[in-house]
Amino acid sequence: MLTTNPFDDDKLREECGVFGVFGSSDAAALTALGLHALQHRGQEAAGIVAYDGSDFPAHRASGQVGDIFGSQDVIESLPGHRAVGHVRYSTAGGKGLRNVQPLFADFEFGGLAIAHNGNLTNALAVRDRLVRRGSIFQSTADTEVFIHLIATSLYEKIVDRLIDALRQVEGAYSLVVMTQKKLIGVRDPLGVRPLVLGKLHDSYIFSSETVGLDIVGAEFIRDVEPGEIVEITDEGIRSIKPFKPVKSRFCIFEHVYFARPDSIVEGTSVYDVRKNIGRELARESAVDADVVVPIPDSGVPSALGYAEESGIPFELGIIRNHYVGRTFIEPTDQIRHLGVKLKHNANPGKLKGKRVVLVDDSIVRGTTSTKIVELVRQAGAAEVHMRITSPPTAHPCFYGVDTPSKEKLMAANHKIDEMAKMIGVDSLAFVSIDGLYRATGLPGRDAENPAFCDACFTGDYPIRLVDHTAEENKNRKLSQLVERRTA
Repeated sequence: MLTTNPFDDDKLREECGVFGVFGSSDAAALTALGLHALQHRGQEAAGIVAYDGSDFPAHRASGQVGDIFGSQDVIESLPGHRAVGHVRYSTAGGKGLRNVQPLFADFEFGGLAIAHNGNLTNALAVRDRLVRRGSIFQSTADTEVFIHLIATSLYEKIVDRLIDALRQVEGAYSLVVMTQKKLIGVRDPLGVRPLVLGKLHDSYIFSSETVGLDIVGAEFIRDVEPGEIVEITDEGIRSIKPFKPVKSRFCIFEHVYFARPDSIVEGTSVYDVRKNIGRELARESAVDADVVVPIPDSGVPSALGYAEESGIPFELGIIRNHYVGRTFIEPTDQIRHLGVKLKHNANPGKLKGKRVVLVDDSIVRGTTSTKIVELVRQAGAAEVHMRITSPPTAHPCFYGVDTPSKEKLMAANHKIDEMAKMIGVDSLAFVSIDGLYRATGLPGRDAENPAFCDACFTGDYPIRLVDHTAEENKNRKLSQLVERRTA
């Protein structure tokens, strides 16, 4: 029997979010607001490092942005005209405070703070080489690899040291780096992870998504290009492209789930793409039904698209409680039995006696899906048909998304009809990979030259998995100091 932790939505966890401000007296406050808009990308911890002209005041803590930076005293403790911030869900390294970003180090050229979204696929290999050369690591986050590569580089200029470091790593990353004179934004050569550039009056801003610009009233300038380094100083903006151009492979799951629906990613409205996915599903997997119901919140735009295309009425048959925090109550066995009821409740008047199409973004382990279906059936639904707005998630992600091992992914171990029986639905269908690509405006997936990183669906990993294929690294865990909280 599948059990559900009410504090685990059984989703692919968002990677992280990064934000940076250059040239504003309210840099820390703007960064806190930006991180608030990016909260969906990481709810475990947050941090801000500022620069006041001589020092780098910092504040990092576990928890959500509003709790950490909601006090005026905290914001006033972070003076300066530039700042860099980070929201985190741990994908590499543990949950200790030592891993909370931005990371900071003092070099011969001065201080440097770095915030990183993504994962390096050769972090262990590079780390081993650095340790043999005498580097002493303080965290288990792969972000610290950048710190040591910059420190050991023989180049003189900071940007050259950064380029030297980037040439030695492989993986998916967006970085915001702050020094005493610069704010630097970087994307990996394939552009797997997002990063945008904006402007607010005379200030420049980096953000993982355009919603980070929206919340502070900044104007969107453009996406940082794959493989590009954007350097901001008092003299203005400079673009550096140290890598040989290659076709980008932006993460398609940003469109499916990670990005906020009101964001514009790579020039495309996330909301529009999600509605298009719903339309594709209605065309590909039509079913006789009375009502289309989204599993909130990520299923809402696609359910609207499904309803419009199919002509079946849209209803909010499931209501989400947005005020249940992850530490609401100790998850005892009795509370676990309540399952998703702490976060989702059926709307019986819209479900009783109805043939229901449930729309959700993905099925990972299947635990939450099972409980949602049970909830809908208990409300009196005559039939339950589930439609998923992504192809089956059959492969883990190694590029900055926290996914279970392949053995725990339901789609990796069961056929669709088996999954339907396990979840308890009358029918189950996923959007096709070509349908997903069509929803973004493309004719379909070109197997020889895919436009996106879709490895979690296809197993086609565009970046070498150095650490994960090395025999000596299998089941390896890094040593780390165990940090315990005291009252």
